[in-house]
Amino acid sequence: MTEHLDVLIVGAGLSGIGAAHHIQSAFPERTYAILEARDAIGGTWDLFRYPGVRSDSDMYTLGYRFRPWAHGKAIADGPSILAYIRDTAAEAGIDRRVRFGHTVVRAAWSSEDARWTVEAVHGGQPVRLTASFLYVCGGYYRYDAGYAPEFPGIERFRGTVVHPQHWPGGLDYEGRKVVVIGSGATAVTIAPAMAERAAHVTMLQRSPTYILSAPAEDPLESRLRRLLGARRVYPVVRWKNVALQTLIYRLSRRRPDLVRSLIRKAAIRQLPPGYDVDTHFRPRYNPWDQRLCLVPDGDLFASIRSGRVSVVTGRIGEFTGTGLRLESGTELEADVVVTATGLRLLALGGIQLTVDGSDVRLPETMAYKGMMLSGVPNLAFTIGYTNASWTLKADLVSEYVVRLLRYMDARGYDRCVPANDDPTVTERPLLDFQAGYVLRSIGDFPRSGSRAPWRLGMSYAHDLLKLRYGRIGDGAMRFSTRPAAPQGATLPACELRPVRGST
Repeated sequence: MTEHLDVLIVGAGLSGIGAAHHIQSAFPERTYAILEARDAIGGTWDLFRYPGVRSDSDMYTLGYRFRPWAHGKAIADGPSILAYIRDTAAEAGIDRRVRFGHTVVRAAWSSEDARWTVEAVHGGQPVRLTASFLYVCGGYYRYDAGYAPEFPGIERFRGTVVHPQHWPGGLDYEGRKVVVIGSGATAVTIAPAMAERAAHVTMLQRSPTYILSAPAEDPLESRLRRLLGARRVYPVVRWKNVALQTLIYRLSRRRPDLVRSLIRKAAIRQLPPGYDVDTHFRPRYNPWDQRLCLVPDGDLFASIRSGRVSVVTGRIGEFTGTGLRLESGTELEADVVVTATGLRLLALGGIQLTVDGSDVRLPETMAYKGMMLSGVPNLAFTIGYTNASWTLKADLVSEYVVRLLRYMDARGYDRCVPANDDPTVTERPLLDFQAGYVLRSIGDFPRSGSRAPWRLGMSYAHDLLKLRYGRIGDGAMRFSTRPAAPQGATLPACELRPVRGST
């Protein structure tokens, strides 16, 4: 018989473990499982193994609301974040609910049965389960391949080329010349980290990125933790950082020239005298048109001051046998080239959805509150903020899912589906963000709407009120109950399930 679960979570990364914690705490009697395509808990933080891998958000907002980050470093390294996720799972027994090596490929909704039939592949064999509610927490990155543009002549290069998403174990770059192609969060992390062992690292960028220095340890948190303890201090520092992130973002949108000037002056203070700041650290776009990069304690700037890292801005003409030649004619020698050229996006992990036999085309759906799809019943997904920590939004989505399930239990509903029947709501891209990795793939994603509840919010304070306290029955969310079976009909024993959970 096909196994049935009350809730099926896809993905055992930061979002999936958090979602499981919320579901398990709210509904201890409900059955749930997590299907994870890889062989370990951790998602992004288990996948990326490049030198210096770390968060680009502070851990007081990237950490879970229900489990304080108790370590000193606000900008934490990847292994510490991975341990935090795995410890969270182990302490709550969530790790025992994870089924590894299960790649979900299809999910079909039946209104007659009020459930999803989910198909996965495990060890090359098909696996089928059913679930009353499907919760997709796989993020939006494509895990099997990063973005790598075609570089002319790369086959001539006699050195080593590596993409950060597929970092080989034991890569030897001791005393070697390294070129890191890119200027985003990954590049500004790898460059100073590799410079500790390499002969020299060159960060080659086509165009500059806004880079801010932030303390690796939060000075306010350090002082208060000694007086009050980590658990009491955590919400204080968390809200302080939320307020600071919000202030910087809003100021960037309203006074971009002011913020651009402040970032430039900060860079000048940290770079060598006479450094060509405007060529290498003055982007053409406004702050927060793309994500700002954080460098803890200004480590990238320190590496430039020491001479271990240099920044070159220009376009690649071709690879040579010993390095790269730029369109300007400049040649860069390299033994190792790191292509930190970006990520590829994949909507809902590439799962093919059908509703009552009809395929769901994601670009034809609209995202309800940034977490459900119009016309698709009993399904939620997590997409975090682009202007703040991912987990801030992930926690709120989980809280909303709990509220939604309780609302349905209390009223005897077994089906909920967002419905957009307002012709005045116009379509917008789901992510209004100008980063290259977004622009390359956003056409494959659901659409956003021109106003609530179809607009994807980027304000934590606003979303907190809307998702934690807002009305569930808002008119756009429709509820129904599966028709009763005809008198005398008998369902298979495995199909007879009571309604569970707190009301």
